[in-house]
Amino acid sequence: MHIKGRLKPAEAGVPASAGRRPRSLRRHRLRVGLLFVSPWLLGFAAFFLYPFLATLYYSFTNFDGIGNAHIIGFANYSALFHDSLFRTALFNTLYYTACELPLSTIVALGLALLLNMNVRGRTIYRTLFYIPSIVPIVASCMIFVWLFNPTSGIVNSLLSGLHVPGPDWFFSMAWSKPSFIILGLWGLGQPMVIYLAGLQGVPTELYEAASLEGAGPWHRLRHVTIPMISPIILFNLVLQLVLCVSYFTQAQVIESQDVGGPGNSTWFFVQYLYEQAFQFLKFGYASAMGFFLFIITGLITLVLFKSSSRWVYYAGESN
Repeated sequence: MHIKGRLKPAEAGVPASAGRRPRSLRRHRLRVGLLFVSPWLLGFAAFFLYPFLATLYYSFTNFDGIGNAHIIGFANYSALFHDSLFRTALFNTLYYTACELPLSTIVALGLALLLNMNVRGRTIYRTLFYIPSIVPIVASCMIFVWLFNPTSGIVNSLLSGLHVPGPDWFFSMAWSKPSFIILGLWGLGQPMVIYLAGLQGVPTELYEAASLEGAGPWHRLRHVTIPMISPIILFNLVLQLVLCVSYFTQAQVIESQDVGGPGNSTWFFVQYLYEQAFQFLKFGYASAMGFFLFIITGLITLVLFKSSSRWVYYAGESN
């Protein structure tokens, strides 16, 4: 008995080109898709991938930006750990990040909770709290220099009226970094708006169910509100982390007004990188600093994402 095998497309009465159509269709769709995303791919390659690879390459060289780059291996990285000013700038940046990151999260979330309450004129309050975030950074810095002037500033004048001696703020080694932390809390309108949008997306049924169970405001905040907006908290934490470790403009503007803290108390990492690259033309050394900052930021971000499985809740996710 003869058993027939699988018929070929031509033997089954199907044109041979029909089997190739799905493959050619997939290739056509792939080409069309790549064509549509090509502007993004070109921008990513030109403004992100190439600078990243160039920074990594130049970090192993002695390069002044004009002549040829000479490979020197890990000499730049070794020099970083023997540079006392580098260690000071790194400490100041990590100190600012460790203080600013939790404070900005608490303040922005607290403002969002207050502005989410059903009170009269809340639209006006939301606008007033958001306005500082759209004020230009240079203008904000100049305002703070004027407010925190130790001799003629409004803040110290108010403190003296309460018979409290005002500190020297940006002039003081002890108060210079706290002054920058207060300045960082000034423009929290953007994370506040993101938190506010997340709060408005929390289902009211959860609050009603919690109230029926006898949960008070604190328990509703802890067991309903925080878990439901935890992905937004993680997003804002990562965003604020990048802004903190790359802190530059505010410190540069304020120090240009001759009010910088004594010594190097307000000398931040990116300031030192900028000085090495564009004042001393040590692009290789600055590239090593930049890649080192990338590694530090990546490690902190990795810790945040690894720990997020314990406190970030995604709706619809099965445990």
